[in-house]
Amino acid sequence: MTHTMETVFLMSKINLDGGEISIIRALGFSGAPMPGRDLKGRIERMSDNDLADTLKTLIALGYISATPDLDRAEDLEKVAFSVNSGYAKALKETIEPTQEPTKRVRRQ
Repeated sequence: MTHTMETVFLMSKINLDGGEISIIRALGFSGAPMPGRDLKGRIERMSDNDLADTLKTLIALGYISATPDLDRAEDLEKVAFSVNSGYAKALKETIEPTQEPTKRVRRQ
């Protein structure tokens, strides 16, 4: 299967809302698993239900993995979460965009 530049660009476009960004920032980009109880401590402004719903969305998109599966908000503390290493770079660039260096033009 060949990909055109347009296809690659569309595949790399990631749109996140504020809650999703907060969760991904809290987890970090190292890929190390974080227990749900620690994540809850870092995301204090979200209710358990909202946190669980947002995590389920991120899991469904493949951005975050959970071990074991997150079924209910009550299970939040029993699950470990991590950013999927396959998306870590793209997520980091989405959350913390770097300014492209300007190209120097040599005058003749």
